[in-house]
Amino acid sequence: MKKVIFLIALVAFSACKNDNKKTGTSSDGEENVVNVYTHRHYAADQVLFKQFEETTRIKVNVINASADELIQKMSIEGAQSPADVLITVDAGRLTRAKDQNLLQPIESDILNRIIAPHLKDPENYWFGLTKRARIIAYAKNRVDSSDLSTYEDLASDKWKGRILIRSSENIYNQSLLASLIVNNGEDEARKWTESIVENMARSPKGNDRDQVKAVVGGEGDIAIVNTYYIGNMLNSENPEEVKAAEAVGIFFPNQNGRGAHINVSGAGVARYAPNKENAIKFIEFLISKQAQEVFANSNYEYPVNPIVKPAPLLQQWGEFKEDSLTLSKLGEFNKKAVLIFDEAGWK
Repeated sequence: MKKVIFLIALVAFSACKNDNKKTGTSSDGEENVVNVYTHRHYAADQVLFKQFEETTRIKVNVINASADELIQKMSIEGAQSPADVLITVDAGRLTRAKDQNLLQPIESDILNRIIAPHLKDPENYWFGLTKRARIIAYAKNRVDSSDLSTYEDLASDKWKGRILIRSSENIYNQSLLASLIVNNGEDEARKWTESIVENMARSPKGNDRDQVKAVVGGEGDIAIVNTYYIGNMLNSENPEEVKAAEAVGIFFPNQNGRGAHINVSGAGVARYAPNKENAIKFIEFLISKQAQEVFANSNYEYPVNPIVKPAPLLQQWGEFKEDSLTLSKLGEFNKKAVLIFDEAGWK
């Protein structure tokens, strides 16, 4: 309910702030637009698109679909693509778009100054917009948090039959395994994967919310999930989701080592962007203080802009050490991760 009130207030503020301004037309009468292909599906994003229009008089045209559909669409459209910006979730997908020659490098002092080097492509093909940590959610009534430590420790026998996690087809799990390959080597990552399969409480199914619900339902004791799912469940209009999220504790792994695995939602300028300058302005706006506060307080994602604080709920979970691995590595080792998953029988 808090999130709904927050978004309503933002919409009202945006509407009254510039209600007499026209959007979509430049001073010389030409259409002034930015065409956004986005995988994100949150109300907060629509609020930000409206604010960008109000602030810049640049009309935001949105095409919304899954990441794979958008990447395929851009590939088929080729040089005729109207896409200016691609927004998607996970550095692995962003790297895939880069590797398929669907993005172009850009120069932006604002983006380079604000976004940490590990949260963007080294050659400036894409930039992180928000962060999510992949953490361990545990049953408060069955698990002592002192028994938790690292991702690697989840391979130990004490977790046999107790782990809940979604399928290997999920990009979040592919990127987590890619990070283990980079940090620990391919052989250790393969052993870890095989052990996690042995320790699963059930065959993988459902999304991160379903893993949390399964923990509360007693199907397993711990789940590997993204933080923003917990935040959204705690603020859900569905009482069952709130109850489930309240029953699990939050644990950030590897705090005495490299830190918890993180990933991003991010954006890049399309290779054939017909409105390149508008596209750059749009991405710069999304990492501004006002936009980052919307991301943080409405969808419970961690901001990439260091001057913006996380939502109060996330602050209650405490500060944590994050893995500073360059996220482009997640895309680089994605195929290897998928191969290891298949070899280990992770469905």
